[in-house]
Amino acid sequence: MTKRTQILGRLKKLGSKRNRIGMARFGIETRHALGISIPKLRHLADEIGRDHKLALELWRNPIHEAKLLAIFIDDPAKVTEAQMDRWAKDFDSWDICDQCCGFLFDQTQYAFKKAIEWSKRREEFMKRAGFALMAALSVHDKSALDKAFVPFLVRIRDESFDERNFVRKAVNWALRQIGKRNAALNKKAVATAKTIGNFHSSSARWISSDALRELASKKVQDRLMRRTDPRR
Repeated sequence: MTKRTQILGRLKKLGSKRNRIGMARFGIETRHALGISIPKLRHLADEIGRDHKLALELWRNPIHEAKLLAIFIDDPAKVTEAQMDRWAKDFDSWDICDQCCGFLFDQTQYAFKKAIEWSKRREEFMKRAGFALMAALSVHDKSALDKAFVPFLVRIRDESFDERNFVRKAVNWALRQIGKRNAALNKKAVATAKTIGNFHSSSARWISSDALRELASKKVQDRLMRRTDPRR
């Protein structure tokens, strides 16, 4: 029995109909889902450890949780650009998209490039992946310079017209995370949000008002000021 077969067998034993029903309520695609919680999958991933070869094998299986487990055990140092494109084309649910971008793809050397590329794609979840990557990089890449995020704001502005729910929410997510990174980027993000608010698009106006509600709030402004002046 191969390691892949053993792992798939363990996944099937962990499945829960109740969890599967709960996933559906949150808009997660459940046609091939077993209903396994993320904590249980992460526990199994910790047990397995990094295994790039097994991750590639698991991803080819249609089971929803097999793909999530593949994300959690893959080695970002071994992920290729071609693999990222293949996996992104397979995204069929927001949770797979966001977990992959926020816990694997954002750690690769191609992350900034793919964020821009995918944000221009027509496919709903591939486009979402572009903005999910922007959001993840804003939070996780502590060493990136501000100038690396400025092109993201241009893409956010240009794609704010997309009315599809999973896209507009990701655009909003990216804008808010960039704007919370530091005071300088906050100013740029607020300016972008105000520009978007003038567009004749219900999606753009929603993105603008929701982002401004957080980015211009006293709570966020005070936190950014403390980062600028640690004496406060």
